[in-house]
Amino acid sequence: MYEIISGSTHGLRDTEDFIVTLDADVDRLPDRWSRLFDPHREIIVTRAPGRIDLMGGIGDYSGSLVLPLPIADATHVAFQKTPGRSIRVASLPSARGEAPRLFEIALEELLVDGSAVNYDAVRKFFAASTDEHWAAYVVGALLVLLGEGYLTAGEGANILVRSTVPEGKGVSSSAALEAAVMQALLTAYQIEIPAPEAALLCQKVENLIAGAPCGVMDQMAACCGQANHLVELLCQPADLKGLVALPSPLAVWGIDSGVRHAITGASYGTVRAAAFMGYRIIAGSAGLKIRPGPAPAHVEIEDPRWNGYLANVAPEEFEANFAASIPERMVGREFLDRYQGISDPFTSIDPDVDYPVRRATEHPIYENRRVSEFAATLKNWQGLAQAKRLGELMRQSHQSYSECGLGADATDRLVALAATQADAGIFGAKISGGGNGGTVAILGSRDAGPAVEAIAKNFRAESGHLAPIISGSSSGAEAFGAVRLMRA
Repeated sequence: MYEIISGSTHGLRDTEDFIVTLDADVDRLPDRWSRLFDPHREIIVTRAPGRIDLMGGIGDYSGSLVLPLPIADATHVAFQKTPGRSIRVASLPSARGEAPRLFEIALEELLVDGSAVNYDAVRKFFAASTDEHWAAYVVGALLVLLGEGYLTAGEGANILVRSTVPEGKGVSSSAALEAAVMQALLTAYQIEIPAPEAALLCQKVENLIAGAPCGVMDQMAACCGQANHLVELLCQPADLKGLVALPSPLAVWGIDSGVRHAITGASYGTVRAAAFMGYRIIAGSAGLKIRPGPAPAHVEIEDPRWNGYLANVAPEEFEANFAASIPERMVGREFLDRYQGISDPFTSIDPDVDYPVRRATEHPIYENRRVSEFAATLKNWQGLAQAKRLGELMRQSHQSYSECGLGADATDRLVALAATQADAGIFGAKISGGGNGGTVAILGSRDAGPAVEAIAKNFRAESGHLAPIISGSSSGAEAFGAVRLMRA
């Protein structure tokens, strides 16, 4: 049994339960893992939530404004420094009958000459094993702190993870894990940095260690969010505008479509690369200076006009000056022959892939306008009469996802079912996160819970999928802070 020596659970039942059952959870681990924690050393407990992407989504990598909502489901981490250089991580199963995921490694195996971090080598190390790739999101936080100079020498650690954030459902289980581990490390090593900076470090974990080409929206929500507030983030690269309170008459839910989403999936990467293809074509048409980049098939664009972000191109400017030059589709080989490369450091052009350049280019340009109107409406809330317009903006965003190629039959059906509940208080619905399945975000009146349940029930009757509902909101890793424990 453990005693809290500093920090607060903030009355969160999931955190209180995590602490109370900590001994029992560890005891159920196999063999020597049941002695994961040294009883004489302090344990640090941190917490970070997943998020529902209410508006913005994939526009983040093109500099769009985004509006994610941190959810009630969260990841907890129990972290203990050790005198050795071994990293041991145990991740508890999310369902009965599943086995825990276990990972152990000597830190020296991941470092050059015992101290330096080679991101390419570490990324390849974790990519080589499907069974152990999950550990990249945990160990990666320590490696990024070492690689970016926040730590000079890593110590060993014992780490236990428990999460209720659904994996592969487009609600950012990976960012919740990164943020919880990062908060534990910052606490353990007394590193004082602002939450937005911590979020950027978490993004490096995902981009450089896990190899997922995500923007920073998810990490900002997990690190900086507050309960019942949308995180207003301009992704240029991470301009946190503030927190937008969700008006009390409104509520947000998520419904799981049953289609697993992966940020590393081919379609997401294809659409992202296609957006940067469009930006490269626009930059050339606008006469911007373009030179070869540091990597093959990449370029550097000198852009004082839009500061390197496609979302800064106004829809009217796009339609008047550039739309005619953007092809509907283009094969990678033809693009490379004509334009040499793209400016995105996290994706590359496959010569044999046919890219949806037009739709992928249009999406962030128009999405930024939609999100800006959505945020302005919430900030100047006049009443539920405005909710219909918010729902229309969500419908347009969902349609744009599908036109890019990031839709799915299941998510389309959930959005259609949501439209049938307009008279019961449902205002709008759209696919969340990176698309290709995952969770559908639903906006409704505060008392529209029965309508959301009806949507899930009807979807289950049609598809056979249980369609779990996500509801509620909670604050991010910074607001939670850390709880320090010692064995009583």
